Amino acid sequence: MNFFDAGVSPARANDFRESPRWSDMHYSVIEARYLGGYSVWLRFRDGAAGTLDLQAELRGEVFEPLLDEQRFAAFRVEGGALEWPNGASLAPEFLHGRVLAGV
Repeated sequence: MNFFDAGVSPARANDFRESPRWSDMHYSVIEARYLGGYSVWLRFRDGAAGTLDLQAELRGEVFEPLLDEQRFAAFRVEGGALEWPNGASLAPEFLHGRVLAGV
């Protein structure tokens, strides 16, 4: 049997690390709740879950407007990431790593 018989095609060396579909499968945020201040509770596709205080991440031109707690609270889950109406977003891999590290 070859890859084509099994219904899959061979991957190049970096396909799995660079593919957004691979990222979505393992690290996607599937549920997020605003807890107040700059804290959110997140649950990921792989079952990991936890609370993060993201205030330290709100630096730079895109993130500083989110220091207004009302703006911060307006996030949504989009493509497995946290995204805000002003275009700011935090990648699922970053968030997942922080939850696993208990930061």
